[in-house]
Amino acid sequence: MAPLIPFVTDLFIPRYQSCEVGRWRLQVVPLLLSAGYWSPTRLTRDTAILSRLEVGQGYRTWMSMTPMEIESQEIGVRAATGHTVVMGMGMGWAAVNAALRPEVTRVTIVELDPDVIEVNRLIGLFDQLPADIVAKIQVVNADAMKYRSDTPADMLMTDIWLPINGDERMEQSRTMARNTGARNVYVWGQELAIARRARGLGLELTHRTVARIAAEFDLPLVGLDCPDYPDLIARAADKWLRDV
Repeated sequence: MAPLIPFVTDLFIPRYQSCEVGRWRLQVVPLLLSAGYWSPTRLTRDTAILSRLEVGQGYRTWMSMTPMEIESQEIGVRAATGHTVVMGMGMGWAAVNAALRPEVTRVTIVELDPDVIEVNRLIGLFDQLPADIVAKIQVVNADAMKYRSDTPADMLMTDIWLPINGDERMEQSRTMARNTGARNVYVWGQELAIARRARGLGLELTHRTVARIAAEFDLPLVGLDCPDYPDLIARAADKWLRDV
């Protein structure tokens, strides 16, 4: 059996530490085997996992620093520019990586649950960043579906759902895009929404069919110009599209 290759990314991974706030619990797992969003299973070390206590269900994972989570957000992170609005704070990974981009002048994080904001304060998320990067970031305790930006968003990243499958996020992202005047949008799990629609229409995934489906969603989605985007969509769908 070939040895497992550790997962590596050039994006910033904050240092996380275990803590509990309200129903939220952040744990750090020393060793973990994790499937990527479109890449093979990799070994990760000191993997942070944020879970919420659900009534009658125990703790449910809401975010983790696994290859799946990183790969499923990195297109949006790498496309961030100007005023970037991030809907859903999680463990702050996408927001801080957006802020680290020189093309980004301002990051607005919109988070509904004040306990999630407190988790990130306790772990010292922003203390790990240079002062000029922290100065770009504003955290707003608000409902993502109702928040209205004071200036148009050059990039909007929407990530407020579980699980990653679900077409309702495209309609909800249209509302968020209208409220923020977003010029570009990356929706967490948009690849699975595109794949589901392609399957429903009996279409092969090509740049043309992906563009057609994106036009149906009526969102200025980023990622469509990636040379291998149809292949990435297919690989993600093979791993994570469970409901069709």
